[in-house]
Order: sequence, then structure tokens, then C-alpha cells
Amino acid sequence: QLQLVESGGGLVQPGGSLRLSCAASGFTMDYYYIGWFRQAPGKEREGVSCISKSGGSTNYADSVKGRFTISRDNAKKMVYLQMNSLKPEDTAVYYCAAARFATTTRTPWGLYDYWGQGTQVTVSS
Repeated sequence: QLQLVESGGGLVQPGGSLRLSCAASGFTMDYYYIGWFRQAPGKEREGVSCISKSGGSTNYADSVKGRFTISRDNAKKMVYLQMNSLKPEDTAVYYCAAARFATTTRTPWGLYDYWGQGTQVTVSS
């Protein structure tokens, strides 16, 4: 069964950190680009970051550049999103997604092949 499962979300104070994880099962993750998206209440889903199949190329939205770091471990079939210096505007449900083609943060989420169920991140004092 093809599956992506996110974890690591939670409640954190402004300025704090969280590390999100995306676990893949049922398919060979090495063949896929992985993207992280987020969707806040009342807003459209937006691309946050993405990473190439090998991990050698990464891409970030301007709003998170310098604060978030994406990485992957193909042997463990895991992708991570390290989020530092979190702000209240980072509050959203975060999703990971897999695509067979090269992606950027501007790639529409609807073009991805597989999706996770999301994990809630809340940044609040």
C-alpha cells in the first residue's frame, strides 16, 4: 500500500523549533522528488520546500528561507523538515508529497502523485 505519513507537529512558542518527518512506504522513494506544503485556515495550500531524488538539490519558499531545512534519508525512506525560528504565521497543517518529476515550491500540489494526511503545526505563546 502506497503511503506517506507525516509526524512531528505540535504546539511551539514563537522562536522555537520543530522537526517534521515524512515516512514513505509501499513505493521506492528514491525515484521521487519530495515536497512539503502547508495550508493555514482560510488560505490556499502553498509549497514550502522540496528536495530532489538524491537530496542534492533543494528549494525553499521565500517565507521560510534561512529558517527551514529539508533533508532526506533514502535508506530509511524518510524526509525531514527542520523548522527553526518559528513564527505565528507558520501555523498550518503541513503535508508531504511525492512526485516522479522535478519540482519546485511553485509546482502545484495537484500535480504530485502521492500525499500524506498532514500534521498540525501551531506557533503560539
